[in-house]
Amino acid sequence: MNDVSTPELPAARVTFHDVRDLVEFPPALLARTEADLGPFMDGAASIIEAVRTEGDAALLRFARQFDRVTTETMTLRASPEDFDRAFKRVPPDVIRAIEVAIDAVRRFHEAQKPEEMWMKEIHPGAWAGDRVLPIDSVACYVPRGKGAFPSVTIMTAVPAVVAGVRRPIIITPPGADGEVDAGTLVAARLAGITEIYKCGGAQGVAAVAFGTETVPRCLKIVGPGSPWVVAAKRLLSTRIDPGVPAGPSESIILADDSVNGALAALDLIVESEHGPDSSAYLVTSSEEVVRQALESLPGHWSEMEPGRAAFSRTVLTGPRGGVVLTRDLDQAIDFVNAYAPEHLEILVKEPLGILGRIRNAGEVLLGPHTPVTLGNYMLGPNAVLPTGGAARTASPLSVFDYMKRSSVAYVTAAGYAPLARHAHAFALYEGFSGHARAVSPMRDQLLLF
Repeated sequence: MNDVSTPELPAARVTFHDVRDLVEFPPALLARTEADLGPFMDGAASIIEAVRTEGDAALLRFARQFDRVTTETMTLRASPEDFDRAFKRVPPDVIRAIEVAIDAVRRFHEAQKPEEMWMKEIHPGAWAGDRVLPIDSVACYVPRGKGAFPSVTIMTAVPAVVAGVRRPIIITPPGADGEVDAGTLVAARLAGITEIYKCGGAQGVAAVAFGTETVPRCLKIVGPGSPWVVAAKRLLSTRIDPGVPAGPSESIILADDSVNGALAALDLIVESEHGPDSSAYLVTSSEEVVRQALESLPGHWSEMEPGRAAFSRTVLTGPRGGVVLTRDLDQAIDFVNAYAPEHLEILVKEPLGILGRIRNAGEVLLGPHTPVTLGNYMLGPNAVLPTGGAARTASPLSVFDYMKRSSVAYVTAAGYAPLARHAHAFALYEGFSGHARAVSPMRDQLLLF
């Protein structure tokens, strides 16, 4: 039916997209916040320049301006006493949840970690392989603007420690009291990182790109952030490796008629409550699922914390969220692959049966007992995922992001001669006389000395 409409909701209607008759999906339907960073680039550039020239002074000024820090005595680095106090402030059940999550994430990334070195005989007497080493320094970015995220601390810090990064640090915005979130401090210490600096946003990215009097310069930065963070990473990509492109949260709930639409709506809310710049869609070919989802959303929102409910409403009634009705499951899968979501939850009768048809998704969660919430916290795979369509070419944050490879080769005296003849022919064809001389009879003569 083409006249599906949404019930009246507080302030607005849930956005409804009927794509059943379309051959191609409208570009606006696939767009995300970070697709147009124009409004953020100039502002980020001026912030970056201030940090580059003023260092700590700029970070402290921006903490008051952007993070609304009211204390005049804020220090930029968290102290050991800050960590100790955090363990007294965080409830025991939350500490235990952090411990369980860290254990799962650690075990997953330890299994993912490659062997330090391997070599294989490629030709007789010629061996080649890889040597894998940790990056010397990595900054883990933990956002805070719309909440506190010890889960992001876990996802960024644990693989850094597993990989063996020599100097892993955390940067995170301070609260109004000038302090780091207590849960973040607990998660960091339990993960094995005790170097935390109070700077977020574009200024935090600039701090680790250039280094300041207090904040060390790092070779790489990982972790999700706002469009300001994404803009700063792009502007500073020649100064610091920006890592996995992880911007505002996004998700697709893919459902068929085997699921209750109210359940699909429950999971649709998960990523939409992150903030007004998130993106979230329920994609289904079932009109009944659409009806149930739309009818249930106001009830779900009424039971939520008002601020998070407002974020979710903004997303689901705006241009980057809502419900997409397709003509069949095939078109729904096509939409998923075109969108390339950060999180994909598959609520269909046989989720494993369609997994092979999913080409583009940062994370795929199968079945009604695998909600995004579990993926964000407890399952082990990394929840820092490519956003903005980057899942077409990029992968989730992993232990590999904290490591780099060097190719290693070794040729024996017996293996050298036949390879040298072929290399000599290659070099002459490509016009490199110096290359050719290095594998000419002259080498054999010099090796006699």
